[in-house]
Amino acid sequence: MDQSSNPVVGVDNTSRKKFDREEYLQRAREREEQEAEGRKSKSRGPPVQRKPLKPRDYQVDLESRLGKTQVVTPIAPLSQQAGYYCPVCECVVKDSANYLDHINGKKHQRALGMSMRVERSSLEQVQQRFESLKKRKDPGSFTVQDFDERMLKQQQEEEERKRLRREKKKEKKKEKASEEEPEIDPDVAAMMGFGGFGTSKK
Repeated sequence: MDQSSNPVVGVDNTSRKKFDREEYLQRAREREEQEAEGRKSKSRGPPVQRKPLKPRDYQVDLESRLGKTQVVTPIAPLSQQAGYYCPVCECVVKDSANYLDHINGKKHQRALGMSMRVERSSLEQVQQRFESLKKRKDPGSFTVQDFDERMLKQQQEEEERKRLRREKKKEKKKEKASEEEPEIDPDVAAMMGFGGFGTSKK
């Protein structure tokens, strides 16, 4: 059979796609208008004024759950999972160092309504602080004699601790030696020829 008489019928995919420039220009204009409206809506509101940083009025609790065991399940609420729970940000941090970083960090402070800036103190505030510290300090309450007495007491306590440590070590050595020394029956020892060792019995 001759192949020239039966031409192969196929798809013509050699032509290039023609783009409608007007349609794409219209789409680009619409997208630019939407982006401009989005930017305007974001910038419409006034900037949020946050309070300056303030010192904590509470003690951070890092040791209350130290040494305690707890059953942790994947379905437990966040506050009962392992680690340190932050109720403000509703997150769990696995160790104390990261927890401190979190509560001192920007995200947590913003959630509390504070900026990361510290309020600048005036001259009067600094002077008042110095005065209050001077009043709180009791002049003449601490003398050289008090210092000497405190140092002597500290040395005595240290010597007492060392003495107790030495005694404990001696007791442990005695216990260890008595445990390692086997109890030998005198009849068996005499039979084996060890009868005269270490004893004054005849």
